[in-house]
Amino acid sequence: MTKKTFPKKRALKIILTSVIAIAVIVAALCVIRLALSTNKIGDTVYTVRKEVFENSVSVAGVVSAAQEQTLQALSDGTVIAVYVKQGDEVKKGDVIIQMDASEQQYNLAKHDYEMETTRITGSARQYNLMQTQRLSLVQKIAERKVSATFDGIIADIDVAVGDSLEAKDSVGTLVDISHLIADVEVAETDVAKLKAGQEVQFTFPAYEGMVTGHVVGWPAIGEVTSRGATVVKVRLRIDDYPRESILPNFSFSGQIKIAPDENYLLVEREAVGRDGNEAFVVNAKTGERKIVKVETYTREFVKIVEGDVAEGETLKAQSAPISSGMMRGRGGGRGAPPRR
Repeated sequence: MTKKTFPKKRALKIILTSVIAIAVIVAALCVIRLALSTNKIGDTVYTVRKEVFENSVSVAGVVSAAQEQTLQALSDGTVIAVYVKQGDEVKKGDVIIQMDASEQQYNLAKHDYEMETTRITGSARQYNLMQTQRLSLVQKIAERKVSATFDGIIADIDVAVGDSLEAKDSVGTLVDISHLIADVEVAETDVAKLKAGQEVQFTFPAYEGMVTGHVVGWPAIGEVTSRGATVVKVRLRIDDYPRESILPNFSFSGQIKIAPDENYLLVEREAVGRDGNEAFVVNAKTGERKIVKVETYTREFVKIVEGDVAEGETLKAQSAPISSGMMRGRGGGRGAPPRR
């Protein structure tokens, strides 16, 4: 009895036809996908952007006068003269306040008379002792006045003729504002970057502009703060500043410039093509091909270190994005690179 094979052949033919049809569909989809991908690459452009790398150490604090003298009475007594008022400029050695010294002057005059008598009729030893005693009497007269210990400005004064003062009573302040200083905390990890004379850029809430100063120095020992951090107190100085806007004890934030700022040109990796060992980019407007040298910057961006490329220039995409699931906008990619 002969077996019928027609149904099997027909089934095989149907399967074969289906496989071929599927293969054709898959191939067509691949071609379409490739074409769409090519069109997408061709239509995508990236903008070259500039980033400024600031090699600096951030600091904050308050500025102080170059020198400050608390005006204090050196002994008990009554004020008989006040020679200055707030805002006056004085020179080192100028008398600011005079206290009654009548008793002390009498004691000195009497002592001088006795010394002269001793010089003529007394012994040399007794005369020498009286010379030493005279120095003490002269000092007591000096203590009846308050004098400036440096050139400066009377920041405040609160005393009047007739006031009775006791030793160490504070009656005012003298400041030297020829320059300002500030002591700031710098983390131990940043101290090795510091050098005396480095530029410091100060920003004050009370002043719209920027003020420039420099690093003076720091001690050869660190400190441990209440937070448990190890820091070094670094002294900063400002020589040129607007005196009408910035006063001692004003707060600031600042940057110690470790090195000059560096300007980087950045662009997405997909904007850079490769021709062997040579990197290139293509201007999106003119179609000009430019040879460049690039370095890795981030996962998404490269730094253009050589080549005739300018900030704001648009470049054609040379490859599709490697990452998936992230939208890229035309004319700028997926966003700005991180600030350094």
